Amino acid sequence: MDDDFDNGWDCRATLVEGRWVERTPRRAEVQPQLRREATVLPWLAAQVTLAVPSPRIVSEDPLTLRHVLIVGAACPGTSASHGAAVGAFLAELHALDPDDAVRRGARDAATSFDEAQAIRDRMQHVVLPRLPADVHAPAVALLERMARPCDDPRMIHGDLGPEHVLVVGDEVTGVIDWGDSGVGDPAVDLAWTLYGSAPAFAEALRAAYRPDDAVLTRGRDWHLMGPWHEVLFGLDTDQPDFVASGLEGTTARLRAVFA
Repeated sequence: MDDDFDNGWDCRATLVEGRWVERTPRRAEVQPQLRREATVLPWLAAQVTLAVPSPRIVSEDPLTLRHVLIVGAACPGTSASHGAAVGAFLAELHALDPDDAVRRGARDAATSFDEAQAIRDRMQHVVLPRLPADVHAPAVALLERMARPCDDPRMIHGDLGPEHVLVVGDEVTGVIDWGDSGVGDPAVDLAWTLYGSAPAFAEALRAAYRPDDAVLTRGRDWHLMGPWHEVLFGLDTDQPDFVASGLEGTTARLRAVFA
C-alpha cells in the first residue's frame, strides 16, 4: 500500500510498503538535484554515524528515487543529548574531503555560492525595501557580509532545521532532506542548530562541534537571513501571510542583534 505523506515544494514523497520512501520531482528543474543525491548520499552515508538517506534511482520515467524510511519525529532542539549528537554529526560531515564530494557529484563551492548569491541579490531588490527604516542599515551590512565567500568551504547539509533532524526519545535517528547540500559555507549548518535552538541543545552542540569564532559569526549571519527566505516563498506562492511573518521575523532578529 502506498501513502503520500509529504507535500514538499520540490518533490512528492510516497511511503511504499511501510518501509520505502519514493521521491519524484514536482518540476523538471528538480531532476538534477535528485540525480546528485543518488550519487552523493550513498557515499556520504557510509562515512557518518547518524542515518542519512541512501537513495537509488528505480525509475527514469518518471524519475523516481527510493531509500529506506528513517523513522523519527522532528527534533525540538531542546535536549542536550540531541545537541551533542548533532554536533558530532556536523563535525563528521564538515571533515569530509570536499574535493572527493565534488567528484561524487556534489555542487562545488563556486556553484553553491553563486546560487545562494543570486537569491540574496533578489532579496536586496524585493525584501530589503519592505523592511522598516530602523533595520535598513544593519540589513544592508548583512547582505554585504554574506556576499563574501567563506575561505574554507566544506561538505554541508545546507538546510538543517527541526524537520530535517529526526529523533525518537533521546536518540537522533537520522538527518533527511539533502536537496540543498553541496560544498559551501559550514556555518550555514549552525544557523538553526546553534542560534535557533534552546540553550541546552546549543551548548551541547558547541561542545561537540567546537566551532571557531569566524564560523560562529557567520552562523549568526545565516540565522539572521533565515526569515528572508520566508518572504520570498510567500511572494513566489502568492501567500501574503508568509510575506508578513517573514518580514516580522527578519525585523525581530535584526533588532535583537543590532538594537
